[in-house]
Amino acid sequence: MTQMPRAAVAGGGLAGLVAARHLAGAGLDVTLFERAENVGGRVWTQEQDGFRFDRGFQVVFPSYPAVRRELDLERLDLRRFASGACLARPGHRSTLSDPIRNPRALPATLSNTDVSIGDKLRVVRLALDLARYDPEAILERSGPDATIEDYLRERGFSERFVENFVAPFYGGITLDRSLSTSSRVFEYTFRTLLTSRAAVPATGMAAIPAQLAQHARDAGASIRLETEVTDVSAEGGDGEAATVTTPNREYEADAVVVATDPPAARELTGVESIPTDARSCVTQYYELPGGTDLESGGRLLLNTVDEGPNQIVPHSAVAPEYAPDGAELISATYLGEREESDAELEAISRETLESWYPDRRFDALETQRTDRIEFAQFAQPPGFRDRLPDPRDPDGPVYLAGDYTQWSSIQGAMKSGRLAAKAAIEDL
Repeated sequence: MTQMPRAAVAGGGLAGLVAARHLAGAGLDVTLFERAENVGGRVWTQEQDGFRFDRGFQVVFPSYPAVRRELDLERLDLRRFASGACLARPGHRSTLSDPIRNPRALPATLSNTDVSIGDKLRVVRLALDLARYDPEAILERSGPDATIEDYLRERGFSERFVENFVAPFYGGITLDRSLSTSSRVFEYTFRTLLTSRAAVPATGMAAIPAQLAQHARDAGASIRLETEVTDVSAEGGDGEAATVTTPNREYEADAVVVATDPPAARELTGVESIPTDARSCVTQYYELPGGTDLESGGRLLLNTVDEGPNQIVPHSAVAPEYAPDGAELISATYLGEREESDAELEAISRETLESWYPDRRFDALETQRTDRIEFAQFAQPPGFRDRLPDPRDPDGPVYLAGDYTQWSSIQGAMKSGRLAAKAAIEDL
């Protein structure tokens, strides 16, 4: 009887889980090692006192190709944010929405003076242009790239539109309010927003890796938690075998997929092209009394002033399951590594809310959790994809899986896992 080829996966984030599923589905004997006590990597949810806290503000776009391919969306029981956003500054709030999806918001959108009629028409023209492309084809396009800021200037968007909407909105997506990120990322995500609303599973973002882990187990993969991979070596670099080292023992494998975070992946494989320049953020979760309504209609509240939090999110207004009865859950996300203490950030958030709602007090605002995420995304300047590693770049039968081989997103992570598994299967 022929022994099945053995595969090891280092890392139980989205990329590693998808890779394990596809490797096992191809008939390999697969073991996945995850150093934490739970799968998910950067995507997980902490439950405490009836609240659900995702690790930083995260959402999933149901129209992402890899999301549709790898997940059972119906089982996730998604709660969707309303399209558009509320633009906020001291003493002023306004609504900017998609009138096609939400006709009731048409009057508020048309009367929104934070965005000119000319810019609204430019948005329509941009939407029509990008609708012609498959999102994945956008990333693969050849030709010069630009920053998001330069791209928007080239298309004639005004300073007011860029500052009032794009800077905070894409500051939330790319953690880069300066809009120095690649325009390819802007085009891909803008194209996605034409057909999909941001959403979260009713039980939190951890439902995504939990489902992926179950898919991997159903395919035959074994998942070992609290087991860190400390070394990966290819025997002679000849593509015949590799060794995975954990604190307790060594494992021989015919193929190894390294799906750890970028710094760990670079250390394990020696591949210097793995990006390690990070975008950081701090997300702070607050409890408010039940019935407190931020009047955003299930939309993000974007800070149009470049001070304080980039955005405030009404979590329980969108997903009531995120808070216990008698309470509301909101969050504020600050970009970069902040030096302020948790208490100081809470005070800034309270002051920001009271400036947006000058007739209200937020004395009852109470911090429930603070996530300081040092490596939330890797930096994606213009042309970044030309410098990303290939899944086959490591020596021997070792492969890379991680959003850093595609682009920083759930889509990128899941797609990378499938491509790494495909490469390993082809080589075997």
